[in-house]
Amino acid sequence: MAMTNPDFGQTAHDYARHRGGFPPEFFDSLNEIAIDPKEARVVDLGTGTGTLARGFATRGSEVTAVDISENMMREAKRLDEETGVQVQYVNASAEETGLPDGEFDIIAAGQCWWWFDADATLAEAARLLKPGGALLLASWDWIPLPGNVVDRTERLIESHNPEWLRGGGNGLHPEFIVDLQSGGFESVTQLTFPIDDMYTHESWRGRIRASAGIAASMTSDRVDAFDKALASLLVERFPGDPIAIPHRVFAVAGRKPI
Repeated sequence: MAMTNPDFGQTAHDYARHRGGFPPEFFDSLNEIAIDPKEARVVDLGTGTGTLARGFATRGSEVTAVDISENMMREAKRLDEETGVQVQYVNASAEETGLPDGEFDIIAAGQCWWWFDADATLAEAARLLKPGGALLLASWDWIPLPGNVVDRTERLIESHNPEWLRGGGNGLHPEFIVDLQSGGFESVTQLTFPIDDMYTHESWRGRIRASAGIAASMTSDRVDAFDKALASLLVERFPGDPIAIPHRVFAVAGRKPI
């Protein structure tokens, strides 16, 4: 991928407002891959605005959330207060969290694994986990289908930011499985299912501004030009409001050897 790692801190406000994170169905299905949040000690790597961390916390986990962006964590703390959950935040990288050895039941990385140094993060997760603890890699991707709103939006992103090369995905990440196995994790299991998420025109524009290819990697004037173009596209081609946006949940868990 040609584009360098984006700075999501530049879009923290839109991210907090318009990127709701993994749906309840994701957490409800974790038992299928032997992940039990209740009373688990969890580290959420690359937490962003804390959507995955809050999901675990509301289901009985003691959560420590790690991110390099203070702006994102500031929004996460605000959302925690509104939700009434408690999460501990640490300003650090996924590769070097500074957290203690062998004290955690679950290490989670949601919608962020591709931004990390995989080898270094696998080693850090193995250091943090108790024997038998789980490393959970998860994604919550929109799905472009020929001519749908996602497809047309991705084309528009590419026209405004040619360095963005993350379009055309199918929501499946077999590389997660390869990484876990090559990192020495055992009993690797997989969970995946499609699900629609509803967006108004306004919230879809906010969701896209808060993506890697727009406000996290472009100047404000370029972001404004893109946003106007997306608003026109939605009115002209997708006048229904709200719009059902197809997504896919994909998650893989592996265990640290006992």
